[in-house]
Amino acid sequence: MDSFSTLIRTASHEQHTEAETSTFMSDLLGGRLGVDAYARYTEQLWFVYEALEDGAGRLASDPVAGPFIRPELFRLAALERDLEHLRGASWRSEVSVLPATEAYAARVRECAERWPAGYIAHHYTRYLGDLSGGQIIRDKAEKTWGFTKKGDGVRFYVFEEIPNPAAFKRSYRELLDTVNADDLERQRIVTECKKAFSLNTAVFHALGEEFPLSA
Repeated sequence: MDSFSTLIRTASHEQHTEAETSTFMSDLLGGRLGVDAYARYTEQLWFVYEALEDGAGRLASDPVAGPFIRPELFRLAALERDLEHLRGASWRSEVSVLPATEAYAARVRECAERWPAGYIAHHYTRYLGDLSGGQIIRDKAEKTWGFTKKGDGVRFYVFEEIPNPAAFKRSYRELLDTVNADDLERQRIVTECKKAFSLNTAVFHALGEEFPLSA
């Protein structure tokens, strides 16, 4: 029988691919969009991570979600530095949330407040994705828009407190395998993972509409 971490990875594979190959992401990584599109994407991430990390303190002592609350993963401070670099000192008064991002953040918040096991699904899809595919985005952003390597503008993708991402991801998956939930609850977590990817893809679609490439 497959381990829970394998189950999550295979079950969400299709949605994961869809998110990675969205037109917006392809255009962004292909260097076909300006830095403004990258900044707009970073803005949307801020709203999602605010929801994700706002609930982290309360969940630290939760028997199900607690073991996943790892401060070395937190991204909000790095995102804020990036936004200050991208948008200027008054970025807070200028950022705006897309309806698709609002729906995504609302679902994350709802899980954080009412369903800790569901929160794990969002935690997993975001942070493990940042540690993996996020590194490709950082590399492309540095090359395309000339950000300082691992500096302002791409700090979101730099996990300074995780010197060995491969080992960290291994230990995270082991944590998933021992998650304090029965089979039915685990199945619900897998379903929520799929939902998380769909919500993320909807944000990409909305960004794609905002930054269409002229044919």
